[in-house]
Amino acid sequence: MRRPVTIINPNSTEAMTHSMLAAAQRYAPSLNLVGRTSTSGPASIQGREDGQRAEQPLMNEVKSVADTSQGIIIGCFDDTALAEVSKSVSIPVIGIGQAAFHFCALKGWRFSVVTTLAVSVPIIEENIHSYGLGGFLGCVRASAVPVLELESNPQLASQRILTETNIALENDNVDAVVLGCAGMVNVVETVRRNVEAPIVDPIEAAAGCAGWLCNA
Repeated sequence: MRRPVTIINPNSTEAMTHSMLAAAQRYAPSLNLVGRTSTSGPASIQGREDGQRAEQPLMNEVKSVADTSQGIIIGCFDDTALAEVSKSVSIPVIGIGQAAFHFCALKGWRFSVVTTLAVSVPIIEENIHSYGLGGFLGCVRASAVPVLELESNPQLASQRILTETNIALENDNVDAVVLGCAGMVNVVETVRRNVEAPIVDPIEAAAGCAGWLCNA
């Protein structure tokens, strides 16, 4: 059997790992996908300090799967330690934010991002510009939804995210909206049902990217 593509969740919330894995498997059923949870990481990654706390446990998980995986997906929209992980292994490494932004760019879409808390906005903006994609960006918007609320109260979370998505589409002169958190796999279909513009799920984007990168 072909070696798996491993989705590593840098936070310690197991339910989020299962949600990401299920979404990726639905989108790319031909891929052999497995999930890993960084059990020593923070419960959620909200801002730079959480990201820094998550880095070493993530690197430990990477080391444990690198020899048995054909690729790695880092399951955090902040692309936690993406550059460091990529340098440490010889297999493809994909950040879900990175994949979503490049997906939009390849489509020729100007996009806005709807993320969780305001503390994540600067990191996402920095990442987009570091990838050379600032010209495609409308705005990074915070929905004021804590990451763990995406799991505990997806109905309320989806309404807040939908509201911010509509504001982005009305005001940012964009073609698409990227949902800016791995945990938003639980609300993406609700948002899609209620807007006509493309809604980009970063888990789907990363799974699609893995499909051609790891099978090349």
